[in-house]
Amino acid sequence: MRASLANTVEALLTPIAQREGFELVAVDTAGGHKQPVVRVYLDQEGGVNLDAIASASFWISEALDEREDILKGAYTLEVSSPGIDRPLRKLTDFERFAGSQIKLKTVPAEGRTTYTGTLLAVEGEDVVLETDAGEKVHIPHGAISKAHLKGDVDFKQKGAGQS
Repeated sequence: MRASLANTVEALLTPIAQREGFELVAVDTAGGHKQPVVRVYLDQEGGVNLDAIASASFWISEALDEREDILKGAYTLEVSSPGIDRPLRKLTDFERFAGSQIKLKTVPAEGRTTYTGTLLAVEGEDVVLETDAGEKVHIPHGAISKAHLKGDVDFKQKGAGQS
């Protein structure tokens, strides 16, 4: 149910986001049927600031409220930038961030289901990853249940605490 609700919301919002100058990165849903939480991750050239989030919250709410068949009753809307741990969903996301450090999980099957390493490329429908152990693996895009960039940011502040 959650995946289909997220997919339905994403299909509704993608063309509107493009028209408003945003890239709809991902939609996640959580919570129960009576009051679901809808999380919308947006990006745009130059990044997303607080004013952009406020503006987007308005047109997202408007679009969702017009389609009462999607969300029946109350819901909680959360709108944000994708952050440093940006989700990767579409093959084009994997192509775009080739060379980046990522973490991904695959649907349960035989063997390993969690991988971390360097995203090398997309070949056909496969995501090619060099694992932290140096192993090159091809993972079918359809087998990936969750993937995101590994936000390795150096938070050292030069001169912090010095007068």
